[in-house]
Amino acid sequence: MHVVRAIGRVKCSSGSHMLIVECDAAKLPRLYSHVLDKRWKPVGKLVEIFGNISSPYAAVLCTIQDREKLIGEKVFIK
Repeated sequence: MHVVRAIGRVKCSSGSHMLIVECDAAKLPRLYSHVLDKRWKPVGKLVEIFGNISSPYAAVLCTIQDREKLIGEKVFIK
């Protein structure tokens, strides 16, 4: 059974397929994890973690068309 947990909030979108998520440094997600929205619907796949060690960011390769509506929302990994 997979555990679903929050990874952070979407800060912005970048390019045509990326979401930038501000993560909690204490609970960094695994690379290539499946990312879900608050309704448990698939959003994409986490492809990179970058930034400062104390306040990291994650890049999510987004598979949905309407990614602008996710800005400010919490996202989760499975």
